[in-house]
Amino acid sequence: MIVPATNEPATLDACTLAIRQAAEPPEELIVVTEAPGPGPAAARNEGARRAIGDVLVFVDADVVVHEDVFARIRAAFDGDVGLAAVFGSYDDSPTADGVVTEFRNLLHHFVHQSSPGEATTFWAGLGAIRREVFMAAGGFDSRRYREPSVEDIELGMRLSEAGRKVVLDPELQGTHLKTWSLGQMLKTDLVRRGIPWVELLLERGGSSRALNLGWRHRLSAALSLLAAGGIATRRVHLVWASVVGLVALNRRFYAFLWRRQGVTRAATGVLLHALHHLTAVASVPAALVARQLRARQNDTS
Repeated sequence: MIVPATNEPATLDACTLAIRQAAEPPEELIVVTEAPGPGPAAARNEGARRAIGDVLVFVDADVVVHEDVFARIRAAFDGDVGLAAVFGSYDDSPTADGVVTEFRNLLHHFVHQSSPGEATTFWAGLGAIRREVFMAAGGFDSRRYREPSVEDIELGMRLSEAGRKVVLDPELQGTHLKTWSLGQMLKTDLVRRGIPWVELLLERGGSSRALNLGWRHRLSAALSLLAAGGIATRRVHLVWASVVGLVALNRRFYAFLWRRQGVTRAATGVLLHALHHLTAVASVPAALVARQLRARQNDTS
């Protein structure tokens, strides 16, 4: 059991207490407060180096695991010798209040709950991987990802390319304790996830439909861009047509927000969802520019 906590967050005590009180708790709990490099990737690798178990379980320091988490993980690996890794999701009951916080956590929950089964990615917020598989893959890329980013997605891609079986178990859940601001959400979507994710896809010369990169997400991004264009050009009919299309395309998610938050916050969620998609659109040219600048720097060095 590995918890990266180099920033010693205020949520750490709640996180470790839930781990200790869970059914069938892990034999060891490694809280990494110091690592050989910055970022959670380095901290997780350090925890893996210290661990002695056959299965490495990663939990973020701001996640309170459900009581059955470790029993489910053991059952998953015992029942499938070919399973390399398994991961879960946040639950639908974030403790922190706020429109952005609830939206962000419920979006993550909905996406993961809608994509059960074999996956081509990995999530280290609540995920487990066989130790031998992790070591053979070289762990998380701590040299490239020196701050929270897509290091777990990148590891999942490598596992998938190597023919390893990774499964998303939607019943494997934890409560997220993080509070989000709008600025944090946009920065994370663009700088820490969108741009590096696009760069990964460019490097591999292909595309991915994993989780929120499916056709529905891409079409929603296009509709959000059309709506923004309609606002900029004062073409009201284009704005309304785009919004209607976005709502129709994501009606299950918005209905979920309505049930969990009520109509006012659900309506705000549509706007936040459009902003989420617009940052995804912006990450494409930003990644292309960043890639070109690095290429020029390498040519001149």
